Amino acid sequence: MKNDLMSSTENKPIRDIAYETLKHAIIMGEIPAGTRIIETYYADKLHISRTPLREALRQLELDGLVEYKERKGVIVSAFTIDDIEEIFTIRNALMMLIMPSVIENVTPKDIQTLTGILEKMDVSQDNEDADALAVLNRDFHRTIEHISNKLRILRVIDSQEEYIKRFSALSISSIVRRSNAHQEHHQMIQLLKQKDLQGLCALMQHHLDESKETCLNVVRAGKTKPKSSKERE
Repeated sequence: MKNDLMSSTENKPIRDIAYETLKHAIIMGEIPAGTRIIETYYADKLHISRTPLREALRQLELDGLVEYKERKGVIVSAFTIDDIEEIFTIRNALMMLIMPSVIENVTPKDIQTLTGILEKMDVSQDNEDADALAVLNRDFHRTIEHISNKLRILRVIDSQEEYIKRFSALSISSIVRRSNAHQEHHQMIQLLKQKDLQGLCALMQHHLDESKETCLNVVRAGKTKPKSSKERE
């Protein structure tokens, strides 16, 4: 987590930058679930006053990332199975909406860019480098997404980006899943070259569903797996 918000060059209100900084840290696990957010500590760490910090915490509460507990204060919430499933479901549905535009807009230059990313993924796959593959995987999919040029839909997809980065890393951590997904990436490029909308939609739907289920299975099998929302209630 960045220690000094004032180093940001973005022309945004401090409360918004504080919100985005804390949101990223929570989603990426830098501030673990169950952590108590002590206002004085985080205001000092971020070099801001407590007022914009409180405003940021209120927004995080609306997002379900923190919750106020009596006699405990602000606590970072754990992701539930339901949370993960809902986020993937939203993102995957939006991805399928933009596929016709991807096929319509794709150019030889786009194919060249995707092929370049895939060549780097080949190396990471051979080296079983899950960390590098996770980053390249998101680059590959974001490149496909932005070919659509559906700006409003892309803004919604991008708003889920940090969640997807963290959850996708869980899927890629599976050697079997990495192998299957990697083969599918090669197939996607061929279908884009052929402008085969039906084939791309079928493959992408399968690819996204598998990624979602693999992530959920990893979490369910984990020692500290999230509870369902019903269990949490």
